[in-house]
Amino acid sequence: MLIDQGIAMLSITAPVLGRMDTIHPVLLWNDQDLVLIDTGFPRQTKQLQAEAASYGVDLGQLNRIIITHQDIDHIGNLQDLVEGSHSRIEVSAHAIEKPYIQGDKRLLRFTDEAIASLDHLPDTVPESFRVGLRTLMLNPPRATVDLVIADGDRLPWCGGIIIIDTPGHTPGHISLYHEASRTLIAGDALTVRDGQLWGTDLSTTLDQPTAQASIAKLTAFDIKSVVCYHGGLFNDNVGKRLAELACEKE
Repeated sequence: MLIDQGIAMLSITAPVLGRMDTIHPVLLWNDQDLVLIDTGFPRQTKQLQAEAASYGVDLGQLNRIIITHQDIDHIGNLQDLVEGSHSRIEVSAHAIEKPYIQGDKRLLRFTDEAIASLDHLPDTVPESFRVGLRTLMLNPPRATVDLVIADGDRLPWCGGIIIIDTPGHTPGHISLYHEASRTLIAGDALTVRDGQLWGTDLSTTLDQPTAQASIAKLTAFDIKSVVCYHGGLFNDNVGKRLAELACEKE
């Protein structure tokens, strides 16, 4: 979905444990830069390329990737995009997330317990899926983080991007505010369900009190539209809804 000139919300779909899951990376572009924010599940580069092409954008010109946090549905195609490019792609992320994205530390959700739980999946789950998932959890995509970004940083690309620390879902989670279009790219700090804007998904959030506190920071921005990685676009009186969410108790 084209949000404004030079900014589009992509829709990438993958089967996850028997259901289809749609996620929403964001693409920003102008004459100087082509920026992808988050990269989808593994093995989805062709979907990313097709989505970009639908806006007349050649993903082969990609020169910047920003990762909001370490989860596999956000870094899934990072390594393929970086290693498959004919030119250098600069990767940006928060310092706390950097060692996980680079493969220096195991992804926080890929614990020994999580890997062991694969042996207890329903019998309907094919053995090939179990083996593939175990391999992925032990050897996730990885890439060097070239630029460490932090709260308040302003990146001058594509009309200006302000970094907002929004920890909770993961310790170094960030959201981004695109100044030119007044769009908040929330990552997993917010979700859209049944057409309404909500906070982070409780079932996948590592520190819910911190995630709730992060919402208050977003109310300081003049936001026209929000893109949630899970749920997509929300643009119905965003400021009012964020103020409501910020006041909610756990």
